[in-house]
Amino acid sequence: MLKRLLKEPLVHFAAVAAGLFLLYAALNTAPMETPDRIVVTQARIEQLAAVFAKTWQRQPSAAELKGLVDGYVKEEVFVRQAYAIGMDRDDTVIRRRLQQKMEFLNDAEIDAVAPTDAELDAYLETHADRYRVEPLTAFEQVFLSPEKRGNAVDRDAADILAGLVRGSSANWTELGDPTLLPAVIPLTDEPRIDGSFGAGFADSLEGMALGVWSGPVPSSYGLHVVRVTAREAGRLPDVAEVREAVARDWGEEKRKAVEKERFDALLSRYEVVIEEPAKTVAAQ
Repeated sequence: MLKRLLKEPLVHFAAVAAGLFLLYAALNTAPMETPDRIVVTQARIEQLAAVFAKTWQRQPSAAELKGLVDGYVKEEVFVRQAYAIGMDRDDTVIRRRLQQKMEFLNDAEIDAVAPTDAELDAYLETHADRYRVEPLTAFEQVFLSPEKRGNAVDRDAADILAGLVRGSSANWTELGDPTLLPAVIPLTDEPRIDGSFGAGFADSLEGMALGVWSGPVPSSYGLHVVRVTAREAGRLPDVAEVREAVARDWGEEKRKAVEKERFDALLSRYEVVIEEPAKTVAAQ
């Protein structure tokens, strides 16, 4: 009878199931959590102590460690109770925090990926206008104040310009009227020039010959006799010059692409139904 019993498939199935159960129990020695049982593992205690040591630059005393463990137990009790009564379901703060943690998973993966030189070259070429170096202009200027000179400001500007062109005014910095504007402007891009002198001032410098006094050029403050001393044409920089900025922007774009791809994959698992808001009946 025993031999016949051992040949039964049901007995074989029960033996295999028992073996799997024993194997699982042997491999999973960590205490199992149940809704009414809180286990503070040694790993958790070490983590609490490590956070304390990092914060206070010393190890916790026995009393302090007990306080940390008690605090963890208190937190666990309240968190479980909150879950039990559904406090997490409609809490905007918790929902946003969970969303952020999911997004952080994507960020961590992207942070671990370094772009290749070829990828940076391609990104720079695709977004050339974003990194293009603006044209630069350097110049010197003599300021004439309409408030101080009145109707004579145009005539005085013409006289000063004529004297500078003839070379009769060697110390040109002593000409003109006091101003907070610098007399010598180093290589500067158009937006900054216009930011200091007023809109359109940089455009007035474009057609001037290098090293020749010209003008007068109107600004937001008055008139200026100007000598352009240097120019640098706009250009697309090499990757080495803007590598940090390109890598940062590449990473941000990559992060958004991965985030969208993964969200679309998650979204495809759900049927989204958006109900129309109830129409209110206008008061008669």
